Amino acid sequence: MSESITITPDSRVQVRTEGEWMLVELQGVWRITEPRPSWAVLIGDNSPVRVKIVWGNLGNWDSALLLFVFEVRQWCRVKGVYCDLSDLPDALQKLLRQLVVVNETRMVFDRSHNFLTVVGLAAEDVWAKTKEIATFVGECVISAVSLLKRPHKFRWRDCLDEMQQCGAMALPIVSLIGLLVGLIMAYQSAVLMRQFGADIYVADAVGLVMVREMGAMMTAIILAGRTGAAFAATLGNMKAGEEIDALQTLGIRPVDFLVMPRLVALGLMMPLLALYASGLGILGGMAVSLGLLDIPPTAYWVETQSAIDLSDISTGLIKASFFGVLVGLAGCHRGLRAERSAAGVGKATTSAVVMGLLLIIVSDALFAVIFNIFGW
Repeated sequence: MSESITITPDSRVQVRTEGEWMLVELQGVWRITEPRPSWAVLIGDNSPVRVKIVWGNLGNWDSALLLFVFEVRQWCRVKGVYCDLSDLPDALQKLLRQLVVVNETRMVFDRSHNFLTVVGLAAEDVWAKTKEIATFVGECVISAVSLLKRPHKFRWRDCLDEMQQCGAMALPIVSLIGLLVGLIMAYQSAVLMRQFGADIYVADAVGLVMVREMGAMMTAIILAGRTGAAFAATLGNMKAGEEIDALQTLGIRPVDFLVMPRLVALGLMMPLLALYASGLGILGGMAVSLGLLDIPPTAYWVETQSAIDLSDISTGLIKASFFGVLVGLAGCHRGLRAERSAAGVGKATTSAVVMGLLLIIVSDALFAVIFNIFGW
């Protein structure tokens, strides 16, 4: 069914609909000196699905016709309507392509969910954070060298305060976790050892695992959630209160004044806490062996001594010292980079815990490979 719906005043354009098609028939003479019909007026409120420009009884024409066809094509492009120009002569289509190239404008698309864009932004963010962390570690190394050269200028009183906070004050939670870990390991080992009649080797399993691995690991995890978060919260509050800005204005490096005392305190206290946790873990294993396997404490202790040597203890202490420094670095770094608001301090605290745990796990895996290579 055909229906003529619009005719321009000079009858050069006739528009009719056939199904989902809107046919635009061009007629007459088109001169640039004469008024050119407006496609926006012609189309009005109609919303065709497809538009086709038909070459009708056309006389002489010049760029006026080209501009009208271009206007129709641009309207279809913006509205997302299919435009069929196949009925136009080759000369007009060639001119139209040249005009399109000259007036080409980029459509604005929402690329926020584009996969490549997301990957690119993530890579850029990782690179920026890597440089930021490397810069912070470099500042800490410079400050450590300065400490070795001039130890009398180090803030030992602050360091002792931090040692009390992260060492003595952490004894209750470290004691509980160390004892429970030893109990759990002894129970699990007893189930397996009983099947082979090797009950006494529970002492070997608990002693070696606690001294070499779990003592340092569990203590580091506890301090990452307790002390690392406290470091981030304290430094974040100081930054929000512009105290760190005041230090920098006075020419005092925050790393020397705030970070190094905390790093030294954690690096010194972590091995002691790990050794303490290992001892309590062995004590827990001894209690389970006595109650479940009827192994006397003296026999358990002798078997533990035969299984553990100095290399096992030194392995755990090296790990613990390194874990302590990593936890301190994570807490201080996130605190110094915290946003100046209560929400920013909260985010920095959470980030410090996550970052500390991640560093502990990764470094522990690296230690396992390195110790295996050297046969420790």
